[in-house]
Amino acid sequence: MRAIRVASAALLGVGALTFSAPPALANDGGNVTPFGFSVLPTTIAAGGQITFRLDRDSGGCKGSVTVSSAVFDTVTIPRGRSSGTATVDVDAKAMAVYQVTYACDGMSGSTDLTIAGGRPAGPTPVPVGPVNPDRGVRAGEGGSVAGFDLREIGLGAALVAGSVGTAYHLSRRRGREDGV
Repeated sequence: MRAIRVASAALLGVGALTFSAPPALANDGGNVTPFGFSVLPTTIAAGGQITFRLDRDSGGCKGSVTVSSAVFDTVTIPRGRSSGTATVDVDAKAMAVYQVTYACDGMSGSTDLTIAGGRPAGPTPVPVGPVNPDRGVRAGEGGSVAGFDLREIGLGAALVAGSVGTAYHLSRRRGREDGV
């Protein structure tokens, strides 16, 4: 019985370590910097304005930062500031992904910037039927009946019954082992 407890504790420990690994371990290894950076928003239309954020609190970047990409003019964020802006070129290719590179104190890292698609081909959709702002919407039944699947319900019931039966069996067996 002690071996089962030790094995389950070991498996729980390994699982906890696996899911709590730092993001740097999951990275490809070529983009780890001692300073954090981001582009907001990560998807934008051609001609839109983006904001660059820089995390100087971690102490990895003390000097000025150069932010560059093929889709906007190079931006320099001066020492002591943590953000900057740029305008995306109006002729940027829709649905393309561009690399944005941050360089500071001899270190560099990059992130992706996606250019959103153009306008929809057709006209703007118009609501069908009468629109009455004084009356609420007519809602459907949602998940109450729409997702009714006997196979899934049966499988769920079998799992619940199996787990309850196993718990009952183990509790009765433990009671006999303890002399109750």
